[in-house]
Amino acid sequence: MKTAIIYATKHGTTEKVAHLIAEKLKENAEVELFSLKKNTNPDINGFETVILGAPIYAGQASNKMKTFCKANEAVLLQKRVGLFVCGMEPSKEKQEQELTGAYPEVLFKKAQATSFLGGAFIFEKMNFFERVIIKKVAKTTTSIQRIDLGVMEGFLSRLE
Repeated sequence: MKTAIIYATKHGTTEKVAHLIAEKLKENAEVELFSLKKNTNPDINGFETVILGAPIYAGQASNKMKTFCKANEAVLLQKRVGLFVCGMEPSKEKQEQELTGAYPEVLFKKAQATSFLGGAFIFEKMNFFERVIIKKVAKTTTSIQRIDLGVMEGFLSRLE
């Protein structure tokens, strides 16, 4: 099975998760990774499965991912699709809202797997404004990583 993992990333967490997913899938599938930062519209026609990953910042998904989904909706609806987001929202209810809001409703309903996989605050990669906001809202002054590998395993099992 040929799988494309397409992701948007700002500070690298969604990219890291995309690579973790690729490593797990490479045992049983041919996997190709695409960064929307480097290629805003990769050709997905030759793939049976497409996994999309978007970061969440201040409750909003990446505009690059939204643009990609809109431009490729018809093709995506013909594929096996997995959708994930990376973010640091602690509330399960808000995590679900961020996940469902990150992708078009028609694509979300069609997806075989959807998950909020956690995220990270990486202070070294943030600009001054981002650091001030995170310190105030999250009440932390150090980098934190909360990628949920258990949830990722469940996400991947739904795609098999």
